[in-house]
Amino acid sequence: MTRPLRTRSAAETEGAVLDLVRSGGVISRVELAEQSGLTGASISRVVKRLLDRGLLVETGQGDRTGGKRRTLLELSTGGRYAVGVSVDHARLTYVLVNLRGEVVANVEAPGIGQDPPVTVVRRAAQGVRELLDGQELCVREVAGVGVAVPGRLDPGPPGSDGSSRLATEWERLGLEAVLGEALGLPVRVEHDHVSAALGEFWVGKVPASASFACVYLSEGFGLGLRLRGDVHRGASRTAGDVGHMVLDAGGAPCWCGSQGCLEALAGPAAVVARVMASTAGGELGLTGSRAAQHREFATVCRAAADHDGVAAGRDATREACREAVEASARYVGTALLSIVNVLDLDRIVLAGPGFAEAGPLYADSVRAEVERRSSRRETGPVTVELSGLGLYSAAVGAATTAFA
Repeated sequence: MTRPLRTRSAAETEGAVLDLVRSGGVISRVELAEQSGLTGASISRVVKRLLDRGLLVETGQGDRTGGKRRTLLELSTGGRYAVGVSVDHARLTYVLVNLRGEVVANVEAPGIGQDPPVTVVRRAAQGVRELLDGQELCVREVAGVGVAVPGRLDPGPPGSDGSSRLATEWERLGLEAVLGEALGLPVRVEHDHVSAALGEFWVGKVPASASFACVYLSEGFGLGLRLRGDVHRGASRTAGDVGHMVLDAGGAPCWCGSQGCLEALAGPAAVVARVMASTAGGELGLTGSRAAQHREFATVCRAAADHDGVAAGRDATREACREAVEASARYVGTALLSIVNVLDLDRIVLAGPGFAEAGPLYADSVRAEVERRSSRRETGPVTVELSGLGLYSAAVGAATTAFA
């Protein structure tokens, strides 16, 4: 753990102990004390609270080691649930998860579109109610609701980007209080890229002590960081805005006011624009409009990966799309290589709806770039992989915040 548990609040300590149990599978109080740095008495008190809340269960005893056999602990799989909601322009994703992060139920609904936040909150509340009603769960069985939203969460001045305006408006609305009052449940709001990193950690069996990054592609690029047991959010909770990492000081202008940002060079809009510069743009009916960005980026990615025969019989179209996606992936790989070198990461996970169609193309390119140049590390090359949670990574991660 980066920060000693004895310096944390009770809630932070409980969350960190849950992380140790999750990564260990089954574990004893003695092992928890050794790994956490807490005294045996302190661990006993924390474990008792978690047992009383139904978050941990005792599951038999370990092998005899000369003294009394140790009672083993593991995460509870029943009786306690949480709801995760992932919000973006294309879709609202709802998941109901148990304490192990296993998805018990899920629902998808149309995205926010042009709806104002207050309308989206009403829709979200109704969606959560329907999800719980479908499982015949009452409120007391649900720990809370986590909501993953795009863009910045600090109440700074709105930029020209739709996702930043959205997040700022939601912050001013007081989403946690408004949605919590509507549902009668505690609500926590988090960045989508941070939520995705939490989801990968919780479900992906990442060791509690590992340092890894989750690249989340939806409205733009975000980077969730978990460094040796701690989620890194930064002084103003805006860490991970990798989309505005400058890769070319004289490159294409970005909406943020800078030039040559990753998002300007490799984001969905840049990929679509690159294809539109060829004859493939007309063949695929691309318009480059902001409203159609999600759909058109997905179309390009499907053609690049040749899913469902999108580019069947049109080799030039497929090649133009593949070149655009691979150019984007090379920029992503370049950005991640710098981050790996600075932070000494063990693993990189690619997650989010932006990787749904051409994820393998991105993963192959990023892996080639990062592993080739990091292979000289004493600890070995960095692992690069696609999320196993598909479209649910941010929603699952958001749900896990309700257990803390």
